[in-house]
Amino acid sequence: MDRFTDILKKYWGYGMFRPLQDEIIKSVSEGKDTLGLMPTGGGKSLTFQVPTMASEGICLVVSPLVALMKDQVQNLREKGIKAELLYSGLSRDEIENILNKCLFGNVKFLYISPERISSDIFRKKALQMNVCLIAVDESHCISQWGYDFRPSYLKIISLRELLPEVPVLALTATATLDVVTDIQEKLGFPEINVFRKSFERKNLIYLVRETEDKQKYLLKILSKQKGSSVVYVRSRKKCKELAEFLKNNRIKTEYYHAGLKNEVKDFRQNRWKKGIVQVMVATNAFGMGIDKSDVRTVVHMDLPDTLEAYFQEAGRAGRDGKKAYAVMLYSNPDKVQLLKRIKTAFPEKDLIVRVYQALGNFLQVAEGAGKDAVFDFDLGQFCKNFKFNVLQAFNALKILQRAGYIELTDDLEHESRIHFAVQRDDLYKFQVANKNFDAFIKILLRSFTGLFTDYVPINVDSLARKLKADKELIIAYLKELSKHGIIKYIPRKKTPFILYSQERLPIGFIKLTKEVYQERKEQLESKIHSVIHYAESENICRSKFLLEYFGQKYAQECGQCDICKAMEADKLSDKEFRTIYYAILDLIKKDFLAIEDIVERLDYNEDNIITVIQHLKDNEEVDCASGNRIKWIPV
Repeated sequence: MDRFTDILKKYWGYGMFRPLQDEIIKSVSEGKDTLGLMPTGGGKSLTFQVPTMASEGICLVVSPLVALMKDQVQNLREKGIKAELLYSGLSRDEIENILNKCLFGNVKFLYISPERISSDIFRKKALQMNVCLIAVDESHCISQWGYDFRPSYLKIISLRELLPEVPVLALTATATLDVVTDIQEKLGFPEINVFRKSFERKNLIYLVRETEDKQKYLLKILSKQKGSSVVYVRSRKKCKELAEFLKNNRIKTEYYHAGLKNEVKDFRQNRWKKGIVQVMVATNAFGMGIDKSDVRTVVHMDLPDTLEAYFQEAGRAGRDGKKAYAVMLYSNPDKVQLLKRIKTAFPEKDLIVRVYQALGNFLQVAEGAGKDAVFDFDLGQFCKNFKFNVLQAFNALKILQRAGYIELTDDLEHESRIHFAVQRDDLYKFQVANKNFDAFIKILLRSFTGLFTDYVPINVDSLARKLKADKELIIAYLKELSKHGIIKYIPRKKTPFILYSQERLPIGFIKLTKEVYQERKEQLESKIHSVIHYAESENICRSKFLLEYFGQKYAQECGQCDICKAMEADKLSDKEFRTIYYAILDLIKKDFLAIEDIVERLDYNEDNIITVIQHLKDNEEVDCASGNRIKWIPV
């Protein structure tokens, strides 16, 4: 492994590999199709990046998340490694330019979104490339039984058929045993070849706390735990409200969700990474690719849809190997809300068909047309025009995606991009003949590099500040230069895209098969009940529960989660029990008191206090009121 270790040291600064990384790299370098199961933060990307740097040729990296791909491409470029990115929303000129660089520009990595694989231009150019490896990130997306199935991933097998001699490395952080088998079958592995790292995280303590006043309990957690924290919530509105609550309680906090502008997200993320703010309150848009090892606490204010999602998000705590906490706050209404998700996620079939019909009309795609076409898509305007509920329409589109009719991309923000369409000599002649454009062109040439070879992102706002001019004037100049054929200008926009995977069909041909609809609905029901079981369980170690869910049989109890501590507390000596028992009675003799207040006032182990309170309840020695409050019943 010497040459691989040398590359690891040269580009990434590490002297040795983590467990399993070197085994996967060796398997890949021997040309074997390989599946690597490594927990979040386990260093998956190095398992394809290092062997590629040790080989001749280019690695094709398939990933479903454009934001994550952008981060990885940027990180590679900062190390002096040439990498490119291909995804929906790029113009044909941009796509051709990127592919030509991959053919002639010594590019080592081409990151590509799965829906681009079937495009004619990519397939034609890929045949001419010297491809040394195909890496499939988030490979659970290829499985119908995976929690995030994406039909576009099924196109990867056609890439294998196009490049039959190229080995495949599939990677995922979360997969059950059925999904592990399915991934290898769908990717055409000639033989089973799986490398697993135990999902056990000995330094990560899993806790579930049942509480009616979640904000108060969160404040208590964050006041005790001073390190960096992430607090996950389900909605953008709640994200902002909770951040304001924490700020008002003197905790340095930012909030993050997909609806924010890129520069705002980057600014807030950097402040959190640097420790300027302690807490990031976020939706599940935050986290993928976040490289911060010293997160001490991850708190979930709402129940997640699946244990796969929970395990991945909770796993962002304690990547440095030091003690960290994953806390789920739970109350009875959470169960009701989560069960409602089943109906919301699977609208009635006739509504799904109506959404498909309306989509074609909205995008002005004729029946029999549209295959492989990409369209900007405004979900809000679409729902307003056709009077759909936004959430139902979004989920209908996701089901149409699973059925293979369309692809709906992430909500992406694209900077303005320009590319000089003329050679330098012709540009000079234009400047001489058009003096009013001369100064502006010179500013562009001084401010940005690569304008003659690439589409280069430009920040119109900063350009306006540099020129001390109105933003509208800058845009007007760019448009004029575009009209004259001097530049190609793609304005900034923030939008998701719809891609038609096949031509628009008459509604009578839309079929939602049992696999696409009914079985997926039953699967979601099963996964939701697993989350509820995890939250309500009182006798299975949290870590053991999660590990066995992911197929790690006979997992050991962790000895440190709330369940393990409660079981340990059952072994309380009579003296300890009586001491806590009478201390609680002293507090609740006269009035109802919230359990959280009792825990806060008593200077004993929290789990031991809860155990004694449970004893009081079980033996009907206390009167229980709403709001999780209790009062002593005199005998």
